[in-house]
Amino acid sequence: MFDVCVVYLLRDRHVGAEIVTEVLLGEKLTGLGVGKLVGAGGKLEPGESARTAAVREVDEELGVDVVASDLVAISDITYPFVDRDEWSQRSFGFVTRTWTGTPTGSDELAPHWFPIDAIPFDRMWADARLWLPRAFAGEFVDANYSFRADGSMADSS
Repeated sequence: MFDVCVVYLLRDRHVGAEIVTEVLLGEKLTGLGVGKLVGAGGKLEPGESARTAAVREVDEELGVDVVASDLVAISDITYPFVDRDEWSQRSFGFVTRTWTGTPTGSDELAPHWFPIDAIPFDRMWADARLWLPRAFAGEFVDANYSFRADGSMADSS
């Protein structure tokens, strides 16, 4: 099992008289989960903390700078792949509302903003609908979601 991080950028946008909170999700262009919408992130390098990796990955995938102390931890989730153990991972999730620069696409992600109350969960990994709304509501999520190599969920706890 290897460690990964994921970061969700949040912003408030005025839509008429309303303020709408939006989340930045990127269409995955390479690797495991191609075509799915995900937060920016990736594998931790040897000796790297989850926060340090998150800062690096956001820069690499979105071209923006975040400060480690501005990252709010939202999750610690284990993802065993029942039929591909080498894909099994532990994911450390973060959100931030503070960054420098304008998010742009990369070879790994094509970013898009979505209203937080209209996230297209059908385009994400199946577990996202189970934990992401809870995390965005302020709950720290510590969970385990098992997957099969075909991307379907095997179990959750």
